[in-house]
Amino acid sequence: MEYKLSPSILSADFCNLEEGIRQTEENGAVYLHFDVMDGVFVPSISFGMPVLASIKPAVKQVIDTHLMITEPIRYVEAFAEAGADILTVHYEACKDIRATLDKIKACGMKTGLAISPETPVEVLKEFLGEVDMFLVMTVHPGFGGQKLISETLDKVRTLRTMLNERGLETDIQVDGGIYAFNVKEALDAGANVIVAGSAVFKGNAGENTRELMEILKNYE
Repeated sequence: MEYKLSPSILSADFCNLEEGIRQTEENGAVYLHFDVMDGVFVPSISFGMPVLASIKPAVKQVIDTHLMITEPIRYVEAFAEAGADILTVHYEACKDIRATLDKIKACGMKTGLAISPETPVEVLKEFLGEVDMFLVMTVHPGFGGQKLISETLDKVRTLRTMLNERGLETDIQVDGGIYAFNVKEALDAGANVIVAGSAVFKGNAGENTRELMEILKNYE
């Protein structure tokens, strides 16, 4: 299984965004996590298509876009045009999840399906084999810098078992409260795509990325 780091620019210094992103790329992060918040599905508002479109030509990283917005099907085409490579939507935010996933596929992007901490992992069972990545939120969506909710890792274990029973190696991403000191807990639970915001961008982004990548590369 391939282990990947997806630095979240939500925690980056936007006065020096290009330099911060460059440091993550040079030190081995093949994904770049782009959090979109609408102030409705989650209380916060972040950024959208124009920022993504401006970043895309400057990086070689996979643009891993996480939509924390109500009825994301409305914006699938716009995010495809802006340069998203993976588009993850929330189970809780879609009236018609399959229609949303189908539209993402039709626009040429990989599909991701996320659940918040309150949502039972069993709701994902009917989508096994249909999406490229599942995202288990390990904090409440909408704010950076939160402490990892340890109980959410039980959902990761359950989901990985469900996938293994079907012979599927679908990516499981975790997002929230992940740092160098606890990332192995997420890996042990079955996650293989790690979103890290504060852990990367608070301090030296290059050194922090390198430290996390060493853990992922040497994980057994």
